[in-house]
Amino acid sequence: MTGYGKAVAQLSNGSLTVEIRTLNAKNADINLKSSLLPKDKELLLRQKIAQSLQRGTIDVFLSWEVDRSENSRTLNKELAFRYLSQLMDIARESGLQVDGPALMSCLVHLPELVDSGKAEIITEENYPLVEAAFDDCLEQVNRYRSDEGRILYKDVTSRVQKILSLYDEVERLAPLRLQAIKERIQKAAADASVKLDAERFEQEMIFYLEKLDINEEKVRLRQHCNYFMQTIDTDPLAGKKLGFIIQEMGREINTTGSKANDADIQRLVVQMKDELEKIREQSMNIL
Repeated sequence: MTGYGKAVAQLSNGSLTVEIRTLNAKNADINLKSSLLPKDKELLLRQKIAQSLQRGTIDVFLSWEVDRSENSRTLNKELAFRYLSQLMDIARESGLQVDGPALMSCLVHLPELVDSGKAEIITEENYPLVEAAFDDCLEQVNRYRSDEGRILYKDVTSRVQKILSLYDEVERLAPLRLQAIKERIQKAAADASVKLDAERFEQEMIFYLEKLDINEEKVRLRQHCNYFMQTIDTDPLAGKKLGFIIQEMGREINTTGSKANDADIQRLVVQMKDELEKIREQSMNIL
């Protein structure tokens, strides 16, 4: 869900730059707070951003650059005359000689005398231009996300296939493991000079080996992997659902490890866990 976009709205008295940056998050956390936006427009734009981007930590930055041309800055004459009248009254009451140039120099530094047009940057008339800049910016972010998504798709799906191929190797080793366990018990009994009742031994072995059987885990893991592939291929907002599927995949892999009782299978389980953890990390980037 990493993304970035930038667009500029050219208004009559300056330019408004919109920048949007997104990072990974489970929900939509929109950070949009600017004195440049009227409150009612801020609410509308938040709704637009949430609808377009869905999830992620979304930081929105607005910057304003005033048009420095002569027409963009005007003198508030009415306020200037009021200031001038008060300054002259103060000079007379204080017995000071009125110095025209000095008075004018003082006057131009008084607040709000020069109107740069910043008081109402976004109005009903120019709001469509601002909204168009947001639309452009959001489109850039989504393009950025789509490019990243294609890379993520290739990575996570290849890792799912790697888990399946590792489990194929587990299946190949499982029958050998069961025979090795049986031979190990028989050898231990022989070394201890313990005579085993053949029928009782076979019954106990069946009971013991049933506890180590991984056939159910194999079937469920393959189902989960197939569901993962189906979801990522068909669901436009698959991120959260994939997180749940990954949990189920991890459960079957962990159970296989607990039943392994074999060093080679444990090694394969560790590799599957490693691949699954990388899938889990990447799934945080998927909407």
